[in-house]
Amino acid sequence: MSEAKSYFTDEVAELIRVAISEAGGNEVFVTGNVDRNGTVCEARVSARGHRTAVPVIDSAVESAEVLIHNHPSGRLEPSDADLSIASRVAEAGLGFYIVDNDVSRVYVVVEPVPLKEKLPVEESEIAELLGEDGPLSELNPNYEPRDSQITLSMNVARAFNGSAIGVYEAGTGVGKSYAYLIPAALWALRNDDRIVISTATINLQQQLMNNDIPTVRKIVGVDFKAVLMKGRQNYLCLRRYAEAVRERDLFEDEAEELATIGEWAETTADGSRSDLSFMPKESVWSRICSESDACMGVRCADHERCFVMRVRKEAASASILLVNHHLLFADLEARMGGVGYDDTAVLPPFHHIVFDEAHAIEDAATSFFSEYFTRFKLIKQLSILYRVRRGAVAGHLLALERLSSASGEVQNAMAASNGIKDAYTVLEDAALLLLGGEGSWRLSDATASGAVGVLEAMGFLRKKIAEFTGVVREVLEGVAEEDQNDPVVWESKFALRRLEFAGSLCLNFTEWAERRESVFWMERLRQRDGVPYPRFVQTPLSVAPMMREGVFEPFSTVVCTSATLRIGKRFDYWLHRIGLDLVEEERFCSGVHESPFPYRTNVLFSIPTDSPLPEEPGFQEWVQTAVVSLLQASAGHALVLFTSYEALRGACAVAREALSPLGITVLKQGDDDRARLLESFKSDEESVLFATDSFWEGVDAPGDALLHVIITKLPFRVPSDPVHAARSEAIEASGGNSFMELSLPEAVVRFRQGFGRLMRRKTDKGAVTVLDRRILAKRYGRIFIESIPETRQCFEPLAEVLPRVERFLYN
Repeated sequence: MSEAKSYFTDEVAELIRVAISEAGGNEVFVTGNVDRNGTVCEARVSARGHRTAVPVIDSAVESAEVLIHNHPSGRLEPSDADLSIASRVAEAGLGFYIVDNDVSRVYVVVEPVPLKEKLPVEESEIAELLGEDGPLSELNPNYEPRDSQITLSMNVARAFNGSAIGVYEAGTGVGKSYAYLIPAALWALRNDDRIVISTATINLQQQLMNNDIPTVRKIVGVDFKAVLMKGRQNYLCLRRYAEAVRERDLFEDEAEELATIGEWAETTADGSRSDLSFMPKESVWSRICSESDACMGVRCADHERCFVMRVRKEAASASILLVNHHLLFADLEARMGGVGYDDTAVLPPFHHIVFDEAHAIEDAATSFFSEYFTRFKLIKQLSILYRVRRGAVAGHLLALERLSSASGEVQNAMAASNGIKDAYTVLEDAALLLLGGEGSWRLSDATASGAVGVLEAMGFLRKKIAEFTGVVREVLEGVAEEDQNDPVVWESKFALRRLEFAGSLCLNFTEWAERRESVFWMERLRQRDGVPYPRFVQTPLSVAPMMREGVFEPFSTVVCTSATLRIGKRFDYWLHRIGLDLVEEERFCSGVHESPFPYRTNVLFSIPTDSPLPEEPGFQEWVQTAVVSLLQASAGHALVLFTSYEALRGACAVAREALSPLGITVLKQGDDDRARLLESFKSDEESVLFATDSFWEGVDAPGDALLHVIITKLPFRVPSDPVHAARSEAIEASGGNSFMELSLPEAVVRFRQGFGRLMRRKTDKGAVTVLDRRILAKRYGRIFIESIPETRQCFEPLAEVLPRVERFLYN
């Protein structure tokens, strides 16, 4: 027992006394922070209780260094509950104090661990490392000083030093990877800290891991540890693999593939799917990959050999973690769900994030936090529990029948599973009827009256799922304690959770009117045999609240960088979409770091002035003819970008017929997987690649392989896209202009990404031709032009554009 004045400033002691008095002398929970002398100098009242208890508020704990509460009885010895909480928070270095109501005495259960003073990364040091006489110049024989890179790296260092949120647009060629890796590595090393670097594409992850980080180690002169982490579904689960082998009836068509995977599992270094020499069927891999819901943790017989545990152990001692945006959001979901920010979730604890390819954050978050189900997802989980194939009954229910004292319910469960299938058939028929000939449909005030049949079918399916899962849970409850760790029990619980999730999604659909923060929609997909089936989806209307709560508020440093964050000359659109427009002004900093590439001399930007507008008759036919002529002018060497696969298909057919006699190979998206298609394109320098969607970004083909980028149409999102339509309606409802605030900015970002495919190194030279005359005819077109670097221009009829392109490339 000690005198409180030795541990509290007078102001803090008085604040706690007043709070206790105002609470009627009952228990009060207070969080505090200490100064360099260990004295509590700041305090915040977080909760009030009764004479013997008070709630501990986890969200308040996250920013505290010491937890304080009073014992009204005057006896300050800790209770068992006190000791339990003190032990838990001590793991995070927090102190735990108990005071009397007068705050004259204090019982120090746990002393707070003094915070180590953070050592800054000096900006002058960054300049030396990247400057003309620094180690980078010695390592790179083609070194040229890049002022924009040095300035960007100094800004990133400033963000780490000041616990700031930094948003930096860095044009192609700035060298942004080194610009953030160097200060991140120095900060992590000096402060025994961990930095997470999140990217949108696996190509960038591999570049960072295999090329950039090894070089940065040499630049900073220290061999720091970096680990590339993948989602756990990328890793083989040895326990699930063994079960799949035992239940061969489920995979009798894939027996050979399973055997090959088994041989590979004995020698693989990391157990990840990318380490396989072939791509396994999704039906096989989904049954044997690691799943968080099915993980038995330390109870698993294969825990010591577990590939996921192995990479997590490596990550726990790493200074730099490389992840993709989806994996980061999985970690953040767990932290926001109760894990907190000081413990291990999907990733080990960290307090600093660098988002590269930050323009993709909204799409990645939208995708991750969308939930869906289809017939196949339901049947997959039902089949784990009960299935009949060629007259033979199989599934975990048979094993549970032997383990459970409630085995009599198993037959009821089997019968109930058929009820789910019947109910889903009714829902599927109603959904396809409602979709009609459309590819997608959204539930809204305008469409709800026509959705009665679908919503009733949703409610009925939810009821049947509840009946089935209720019976299976009774069977599981009858399993003896000593059998609870049987893998069959774990897998059965996993399947049940997935089924119950589908039931919850059905409920959300039926309650859509009370869930305006979500978009409820469905789309028509097709099986390989062409048979249509619906997919039911719930998508967040906005990711901004989640980004504010889960990223920008709790993390010390957040750095966001990309080549395409601005619209025109402003960041406003991107900041608003991801929730940064409301961040504290003193924490926010931004900057623009222009590309050092010679766009003014090395790029010709052309727009034929005699093209029909996209909405006019004959536009598609004109595009098909113009594309062939432009490809002849550049002798191939081109990437042709479309906004729809239908338009791509028609233009590609015309081009193949015209160009094949000239020896120009025409490659089309969908003819092969993305990686092999790009490799073919780069290796055959005269080839042309017709592509859409993901090929607007991530294509890196420097040199003569890509001399000409043809953009056939401005990349506006289809207005009928359900999520886009819902977000547009929300903007209009709040008094905004959805075209100027959403449709146009989205299109400009995608346009900038497409334009950026051309110049990948300083010596590159080429042409970008846009066949959509709206860029000149519409007032908004200037925003597209203002958003790209200054280039040579040719805004003339096509007959004049063609020779200009040819002369520019080959004279």
